[in-house]
Amino acid sequence: MKFDDFPAKALMEITTRPPLVFVRGEGSWLWDHEGKRYLDFVQGWAVNCLGHCPEVITKALVEQSRKLITPSPAFYNEPSMQLAQRIVEHSCFQRVFFTNSGAEANEGAIKLARKWGALNKGGAWEIITFEDSFHGRTLATMSASGKPQFRELFEPKVPGFPKAKLNDLASVERLITDKTVAVMLEPI
Repeated sequence: MKFDDFPAKALMEITTRPPLVFVRGEGSWLWDHEGKRYLDFVQGWAVNCLGHCPEVITKALVEQSRKLITPSPAFYNEPSMQLAQRIVEHSCFQRVFFTNSGAEANEGAIKLARKWGALNKGGAWEIITFEDSFHGRTLATMSASGKPQFRELFEPKVPGFPKAKLNDLASVERLITDKTVAVMLEPI
């Protein structure tokens, strides 16, 4: 099959992509539509470090898909409760909130911090973030991010994210006001 045989034009352009289509993966390797093999150093752009098609995950997905895929989060389901319990037992956390992406996790953290500020700190709502940081592609997480290429996109930004300089504690201290509720930093 040639690249032009694929419906690439049906996808919205989010970045310049090379004219190849990955059709198979195994471990750290990918194969394109012409059979060429690539060592995958990206692994889903920071969302997957487990390799492609590991047997234990493939088996678990097939087994679970025969029982239940994704009910509404408005209802309990056994696998999510079991996983939440395992996380609680092996961490310092008392509860778990599952999300579908890093951006959604960060949105949840932003909401929790602002809720805490509203309830416990006189309505504080600003979250200090850092220049050159990246927190996701939703409107709030792009506003929190300090990537220069995001500055002019999607105006107006969600307010409340003053930017400090990474590795400069004094720059953080200068931004702290009675409106400050948190500092957002993703070290990993």
